[in-house]
Amino acid sequence: MKIVTVKNVEADKRTDVTMKTLFGPGAAEQARVTMGMAVFPPGARVPAEGVGAHQEDEYAYVIRGSLLTMSGDKEYRLSGGQASLIPAGEAHWSCNDGTEDCELIWALVEKE
Repeated sequence: MKIVTVKNVEADKRTDVTMKTLFGPGAAEQARVTMGMAVFPPGARVPAEGVGAHQEDEYAYVIRGSLLTMSGDKEYRLSGGQASLIPAGEAHWSCNDGTEDCELIWALVEKE
């Protein structure tokens, strides 16, 4: 078993969003998952402009707060207690348009 303490993980600052990768592809033999957490303060957006996409499926679970997100051609609202799946290759963005931080756990899962 591997255990990671979040406060001991160095943050990757993207715009105003703090991202921490908790387990990367090398965490386990033949791992195909990257897992981390993100804190979006009010007004933060990823990517800062335009849309992003990647070759992995993206799973997320919102712990607290809410996000406005666009995936494909549709906007969604995610709130604490909800989970999402963005299929590999689908253009998307996320923005905290609320008044409190939004904290979430994310995982990128490679396709075989």
